[in-house]
Amino acid sequence: MEIIISSNTSKPIYEQITSQMKAMIMSGQLQTGDPIPSMRALAKSIHVSVITVQKAYEDLQRDGFIETTVGRGSFVAAQNKEFYQEEQQRQAEQHLEAAVDIARSSGISLKTLIDLLTIFYKEE
Repeated sequence: MEIIISSNTSKPIYEQITSQMKAMIMSGQLQTGDPIPSMRALAKSIHVSVITVQKAYEDLQRDGFIETTVGRGSFVAAQNKEFYQEEQQRQAEQHLEAAVDIARSSGISLKTLIDLLTIFYKEE
């Protein structure tokens, strides 16, 4: 598993870990039941504090992406397709909200924004 931490973003390190692991799970790169590195191992491999990784794992567990068992470790949780779809929709909504903010502040009309979205959606 490759996690890349960027110092050129305002996003906290634990959120970078969380978002990348969620993306790997949602894309199928990590499957249900796959083990994930221990907090200590991941912290060492990406050169961050164990506490930072612990925060990321707590968020992943709270959101239902991983399950942790004392003595066994952490694994990708079994999730239904609707859960993943909801998470993907939430991410799309965040991007669309940012696009709308840019459009409003730049004077781009709603029609133009809808036309652009339609073009991007239909592209393969």
